[in-house]
Amino acid sequence: MSTLDPVAPAEPWIVGRHAVGRPRLRLFCLPPAGGSAASFNVWRPCLPQGVELAPVELPGRGSRIGEPVPYALEPLADALLEAVHGELDLPYVLFGHSFGAVVAYELTRRIERREDLRAPSALVVSAHRAPHVPLVRERLTGSSDRTLAAWLHRHGGLPGELLDHPEFLSDLLRAVRADLEIAERYLLPEPAPVRTPLVVLAGADDDVAAPAVVEPWDGYHEASPRMRLVPGGHSYPRTHPEATLTAVTGELRSLGLQGLGVEGDRQG
Repeated sequence: MSTLDPVAPAEPWIVGRHAVGRPRLRLFCLPPAGGSAASFNVWRPCLPQGVELAPVELPGRGSRIGEPVPYALEPLADALLEAVHGELDLPYVLFGHSFGAVVAYELTRRIERREDLRAPSALVVSAHRAPHVPLVRERLTGSSDRTLAAWLHRHGGLPGELLDHPEFLSDLLRAVRADLEIAERYLLPEPAPVRTPLVVLAGADDDVAAPAVVEPWDGYHEASPRMRLVPGGHSYPRTHPEATLTAVTGELRSLGLQGLGVEGDRQG
């Protein structure tokens, strides 16, 4: 597939929608490289009252495993905007973790260029180097399945038992490779700020996207948002879901979003 090929429209893009009470704020969640909408199932018990969880299922994984995997960011972001533009009727926040942070950022830029669309109440970027910061680790693009799987397992992104089943790894790693290729080559010449309020998260013990390379996101909004550390390594949204959501909702309150349902009691 050419990197310029459009992403074929498909449904659904939102899988595993879950709300606590009457939704007053929609939280779109974009997963890490190779991840599916199910990555955010662990957030359900931690959701505040009035928040609707809207996990995004990208092509080529999860319930869309049979679709072609996108190998270019531009058509993916364009297709995602086309898919969700009808979902922007509520106040909403875009959350993207790792690779998902890049997609959420590019989606925000596209929304801001459209006068007919409601802008996000906030953009939350999590565990990804700022777009103008060069990649400091060795590139994984082109590595063997075994090497890539071992790297993912080491950083909490792959169960260890799958390492002994190479027949499953190739299909499983197809989306991971595509997303990593996009993320590893993504580099802006300088910060391109957004108007949308920006929240920046990093894992305190993350050695994939260390806080030092995440912090320069503060140049992507005129308010220079502070970075908030979350306990755990690179997979902290999965390993520390309550701490992650507490960080997100705390920052949303600091942005003055108290009236949007982020301050209520959690489910249960």
